[in-house]
Amino acid sequence: MFEILVIDDDRSVQIFLKRILEKQGYEVITASTGEEGILKTLNSPPALIICDWIMPGLSGLEVCDRVKKDPRLSTTFFILLTSLDSVANRVKGLDAGADDFITKPIEQNELQARVRAGLRLHQLSQDLHTQKLLLETELAEATEYVKSLLPLPLNNPLKIKFKFLPSRQLGGDCFDYNWLDADCLAIYLLDAAGHGLKATLPSISVLNLLRSRALKDLNYYQPSQVLAALNNTFQMNYQNDKYLTMWYGVYNRVSRQLTYSSAGHPPAIIVSGNSPINTEVKRLKTPGMPVGMFPEAKYVDASCYIEKSSILYIFSDGAYEITQANGTLWSLEGLIQIFISLQYSVENQLDYILDYLISLNSKETFDDDLSILQVKFD
Repeated sequence: MFEILVIDDDRSVQIFLKRILEKQGYEVITASTGEEGILKTLNSPPALIICDWIMPGLSGLEVCDRVKKDPRLSTTFFILLTSLDSVANRVKGLDAGADDFITKPIEQNELQARVRAGLRLHQLSQDLHTQKLLLETELAEATEYVKSLLPLPLNNPLKIKFKFLPSRQLGGDCFDYNWLDADCLAIYLLDAAGHGLKATLPSISVLNLLRSRALKDLNYYQPSQVLAALNNTFQMNYQNDKYLTMWYGVYNRVSRQLTYSSAGHPPAIIVSGNSPINTEVKRLKTPGMPVGMFPEAKYVDASCYIEKSSILYIFSDGAYEITQANGTLWSLEGLIQIFISLQYSVENQLDYILDYLISLNSKETFDDDLSILQVKFD
């Protein structure tokens, strides 16, 4: 049974509306002032409120404004009862959040019809709200599943830590690292375009393929071949317009050589040197289109020698494409400067980096997934 709250300082109007609506099978509660009406609304949120516009104390507009600003009452349908029928007054009512109007003197059939319509919209809003909560719960569970797939931090013979901060929407970031043999470590990070399950599923598929080494006759020691094989496997088509960017590298801890290749992904950054005055920064990136975009895409390898005390950062674009409080977009250069400034000043750099990025972001949550891998070679 739907509950309807009638707020009117005229006792005769209360009785009239209560009698009509109870005949229709609704449970009707009454209040004589705006303040009393708000208290009853908060105590037991009704499906629909009929409120007089002009009352002593809080007016109907003020009651409407307070009700509509309360998230707990988002599905409550609000009807203003008024003898003010000018366009200007109706605009004021709509601006305050009113859903409908009933003009005095009240016509019984019109009242019943507007209440029925309002309750249908209330029920629809409730159903949508329930579905939204269900979807959010499922997305949260999916996010936890993605987190459970991520590798554990590595402490020996080199140290790998990471930060993974999903956006409000499920995204496409994923990363992993594993030993190809006793001396060679494969490490990669990918970012599927878009949000939601359509972005997450390709990322998980790539992760599972590479972990299981299911791509036969593939040299996993050669990054360009890995990207080419993935590009052939995950081609876009008319039903699936998703592609992904990726950085893939193989580090030989004996020769200290890092071989890498990238597919439209931000460069990995190596910060090296033994003091702030001789810090060296290298951007590790090779030409290559995102995986899945073009079947004829070519990928190339590059390599570099890892100096002592170097730190490697691999990250998604969510780590620097951040909207600041002034409305401007932060930059990759800003992120690199943070890496440099923390190289010699603190031990747990990733914690400081994440705190800084959170303070930099102008919104409660990030627009995109944020992933940063940190590799300390010594």
